[in-house]
Amino acid sequence: MKSYTDRSDPHVILVGHGGSGKTTLAEALLARAGAINRIGRVEDGTTSSDTEPEEQKRRISISLAVLPFEWAGHKVNLIDTPGYADFVGDVEAALRIADLAVFVVSAVEGLEVQAEVVWRRCAELDIPRMVFVNKLDRSGPTSSGRSTSSGARSAPASPRSNCRSARKRVFGASPTCSPTPPSSTPPTAPTPPRKSPRIWPSWSNQVHDNLVEGIVVADDELMERYLEGDVPSVAELEHTLAHGVAGATVFPVVCGSALTGVGVDRLADLLCEIGPSPVDRPPVAVRAGDTEAELKPDPSAQPLAFVFKTIADPYVGQLSLFKVLSGTIKTDDQLVNPASGTTERLHGLFLLRARTRHPSPRWSPVTWQRWPSWPPRNTGATPWPQRERRSRWRPSHRRRACSASP
Repeated sequence: MKSYTDRSDPHVILVGHGGSGKTTLAEALLARAGAINRIGRVEDGTTSSDTEPEEQKRRISISLAVLPFEWAGHKVNLIDTPGYADFVGDVEAALRIADLAVFVVSAVEGLEVQAEVVWRRCAELDIPRMVFVNKLDRSGPTSSGRSTSSGARSAPASPRSNCRSARKRVFGASPTCSPTPPSSTPPTAPTPPRKSPRIWPSWSNQVHDNLVEGIVVADDELMERYLEGDVPSVAELEHTLAHGVAGATVFPVVCGSALTGVGVDRLADLLCEIGPSPVDRPPVAVRAGDTEAELKPDPSAQPLAFVFKTIADPYVGQLSLFKVLSGTIKTDDQLVNPASGTTERLHGLFLLRARTRHPSPRWSPVTWQRWPSWPPRNTGATPWPQRERRSRWRPSHRRRACSASP
């Protein structure tokens, strides 16, 4: 996988209640992006993220899985998290590095308890959020895409209808707000146009108004203009939507089905178009003793990493996943272990996709990698360069779930 700029690397986590379809959605995103050759099934235990025998046997996710993929010239750092409360520790670990949380909600079961718990946790950490209403291919789902149980303002980024003529009337020529067609495969024969029911003109106008209202709420000036009768342009709506998502004031809602692939392309487009990258997020507050400072993702600054997860590999041993908060880290660099004060040599750095390793000798901010031989007891540590003998840098409580010091 080639290198990208900081702005191209949003860290996106899939969260929600168990059984809502997070793993299937992650598999669909990887397949659409060309990262995998075939789509696995949870029922068969062949998905990319569920690699443990217990996960395949019980058909649930037990630990988080990192699944980066490339889309439209961007790299999306995707994390699939468990949905059951027994494994909430991995959800907390993912929240500490997340730039955007995508809540996968089943249209059949509706909003369930674990999704509400994680939503409130994201609100405490001020993490931007989106909603993907899944399983719309099943009979009996109901969704309006207008609000959440917490009363947060949402913008319906795609309607449930599959009629192209209705979508054109609702969304016009906006590339950001247009929904995904039912299938990306072109039909073998041209399909004659269908006449839209008479009810759709009023319905499409209502959906369009709801969409614009959900976006302009993120900008007071634009909202005043809209209330005075001024119609915002597509560019203004796109900019305001991205600003509202980054500020956690607007929460787009995308409808689709991970199993059939409906809405998956639209979701991937939105992750790249309006998904906030680490450079769009507030600086990370770090502490060194009693001193607190704001840390920005600057590739030219002093290297500082954050180990957020340690996994056991049957062939290599203990492997640690860490995100580069600042500076640039290369293979064979030496960083200080803040827990023991000893120096650790980075003799092997890999980009990780599930259990597949992709070597990469150089890492800049807002990326993660796998680091062999880092002591597992030091998960949550923030290693720094050997020449800088600081006193235990660690992320502050301000933006993350808990202190990074073990």
